[in-house]
Amino acid sequence: MQRVSRTNIGALVIMEASGSMSMKGLPVRRPPAINRFFSSTPVSIVIYLLIIVSILYSSFRGAQSMGYNWQWYQIPKYIYSYTDDGFQFGELMFGLWTTITLSFSALILAMLFGLLVALLRLSNLVIGTKVAICFLEFVRNIPLLVLVYLFYYVLGPVFKYDRYTASVLCLAVYHSALISEILRAGINAVAQGQWEAAKSIGMSKPQMYRYIILPQSIRFMLPPMTGEVVHMVKSSAIVSVIAVAELTTLGQNIISDTYMAFEIWFTIAVIYMIVIMILSIGASQVERRYTVTN
Repeated sequence: MQRVSRTNIGALVIMEASGSMSMKGLPVRRPPAINRFFSSTPVSIVIYLLIIVSILYSSFRGAQSMGYNWQWYQIPKYIYSYTDDGFQFGELMFGLWTTITLSFSALILAMLFGLLVALLRLSNLVIGTKVAICFLEFVRNIPLLVLVYLFYYVLGPVFKYDRYTASVLCLAVYHSALISEILRAGINAVAQGQWEAAKSIGMSKPQMYRYIILPQSIRFMLPPMTGEVVHMVKSSAIVSVIAVAELTTLGQNIISDTYMAFEIWFTIAVIYMIVIMILSIGASQVERRYTVTN
């Protein structure tokens, strides 16, 4: 019988019962008490609140040292107001609506462009594959700000479109490069047997994608695609550099009229945070529902 060393005795307990051998491992070692303390939910919430309070306090003290005159009481009128005509949205809410519509329009176009690029990348056409690769490399290696200037100041006068159209096209092209990789990965995740089965019943390539491949690849694409929606909303603020009347631009206009820089920027940050948190919660639910498990 093989001799068991003392080191193995500490790791394994060998028991003989009913003529068979069974092995039981040691219990999982608990993390140190200090790690359990700092990883607990109440302590994490307290640390988070302390960080937020310290940031706000530092901003307040910095503004006080500058002799800044706080005017928080004026902020609500830029969000909502009551007039003789009833409830009215403020300027910031109109800017938020423009941000949402801009992001949604750009997302639809980005999905169409991304699908086209992904299909070209997966095609057997040499020219189509090279065109897709060149497009991806061009877009991914140019900063988004430079791309905005390119679409508005260079392509805008050539094709006669306004700043809003330039913003939608710029965001769509930029995010289509990211979406195309998501789509390509989702298509490649479909089992090879599905492709072979579609070929065996005489389906053409378009029919395979339409009826077999794309419907099955949605469950692979959907979780990262929801994250891309969040990314789209956040990156839409960049179009303020060409004065599109979205949330950031209207905030800048209010600041130029009232000089309430601290109040307006804090308010805009909170509005973005609320929108992103809502989208992030929705994205988490979708990821949890459609996560592919092995």
